[in-house]
Amino acid sequence: MTAPHSVLIVGESLAGTSAARHLRTLGHTGPVTIIGAEEEGAYSRPPLSKAVLMDPTADHTLGLSLDGLGIGVIRSAAVAADPRHRTVTTADGRRIGYDALIIATGADARRLAAPDQRGELVLRTLDDARLLRTRLADAATAIVIGAGFLGMEVASACAARGIAVTVVDTDRPLQRILGGYLSAAITARAAAHGIRFVQSTGFAAPAGDPVRGVLFPDGIELTADLVVTCAGEAPCIDWLDGTGLADRLGVGIDDACATTVPGVFAAGDVTYLRGNATRPHRRAPFWSNAVAQGRTAAASALGLPPSGPSQDDYFWTEIAGLSVKIVGHLPLLGEPTTVEGSVAEGRALLTWTHTDGTATAVAYGRRQPITALRRLAATSRLPVDLAQPARVAVAQWSE
Repeated sequence: MTAPHSVLIVGESLAGTSAARHLRTLGHTGPVTIIGAEEEGAYSRPPLSKAVLMDPTADHTLGLSLDGLGIGVIRSAAVAADPRHRTVTTADGRRIGYDALIIATGADARRLAAPDQRGELVLRTLDDARLLRTRLADAATAIVIGAGFLGMEVASACAARGIAVTVVDTDRPLQRILGGYLSAAITARAAAHGIRFVQSTGFAAPAGDPVRGVLFPDGIELTADLVVTCAGEAPCIDWLDGTGLADRLGVGIDDACATTVPGVFAAGDVTYLRGNATRPHRRAPFWSNAVAQGRTAAASALGLPPSGPSQDDYFWTEIAGLSVKIVGHLPLLGEPTTVEGSVAEGRALLTWTHTDGTATAVAYGRRQPITALRRLAATSRLPVDLAQPARVAVAQWSE
C-alpha cells in the first residue's frame, strides 16, 4: 500500500504510545494524532499493583512521554468510528479523519458486582490505585476475588501492610497461567507471608450493597473491610459498535496487526490474535505484547514489514516479595525439564520443554537479565527431530 499521510491512534495506552514512537522511528513525517480519554495522559500500568499501592511517590514515575515527536493529543474519549468514511468521533463532538487507523483502546477491569451494587473495588487505572491505596490504609481485613497475576499482586500489597487477606478463586493461585508446579510453590510462599487462599467450587459473587464480602455457591459468605475484584479485563470496544471490527473477544488481528477492514490496525489489550486451522483465537493482554504489537501496527500502517514479531512471550510478576520472570509459552505443564537452585528457598532458574520443541525459561526469585533469560529459552529448545519424543514425555508428566 502507499504510505498514509495521516495516522490516527485511538487509545493513549502503552500500545498506542509505542505505535506513535515507532511511526517516527520508521521515518513517518506526516500527522500523527492520539485520542486519549484519561486526564492523566499515557502511563505504565504494571507499577500500579507493584509500586503505587505501597508508595504515593510512585504516582509521578509512570508517565510515557511523547515530547518532541510532534504527536497531537486529543483529550476526549472516542465514541464512534466510521471506517467507510475513515473518521472517528469523540465525546466532545469532534470528527477526526485518518488515512490509517490504529486501535489501541486497551481494556477495562471486569466487574462482578450487579450494575446497581455499590462499592466494588477494581484495579486498572491510576485513579483505581489511588482509591485502593487510601482504603488499604484503614483496612484490617481484605478479600481479593481472583488468583491471577493481578490478584496475587494486590494480595501481596495487603499482606505487606499487615492486612489479613484472603484470595478467592475456583483454581489454585496462577494455576491456569503457570501450571501446577509453580502454582504450588507460589501458594506455599504466599501462605508463609500471611495470604490465605479459599478455593470455591463455583462462581463467588460480591456480596452486600455496598460490597462487604463474597458469597459462595453453597451460601457461605465471607466478609472483610474491603473487597477487590481482580477477575480479568473486558476489551474497550463499545465505540466500535456497528463497524464489524470487534466481537466479544475484542478486535481480531493477524500477525501483522491488521484487522479485517483495510487501513485499520490494532494493538494491545483490546485485541486477540485470530485463529486458523492450526491455532485457536488467542488473547494475550500483557505488557510485552502491547509494545510488540504497537510497533508492528505502526509498520503495517505505513505499508512496511514489521521489524520483529507481533507477539512477545515475556511475563513477570512480584508475589510475597518474590520476583518471577518468564520467557516462553504458557501454561507450564508437568515438572520442569531443568532446575538450577532451589524453588523452596525462592531462588531458582527453571526450564520447561513443550510438545512442539520450544522452551520456556523462568527466573524464580533469582536476579536474571531478560536478555539472558531469552537466551536460555532459545538454547533450551529441542531440535526438530527430537520434538516428537518430547511430546510423549510432557504428556506423561501432565498425567
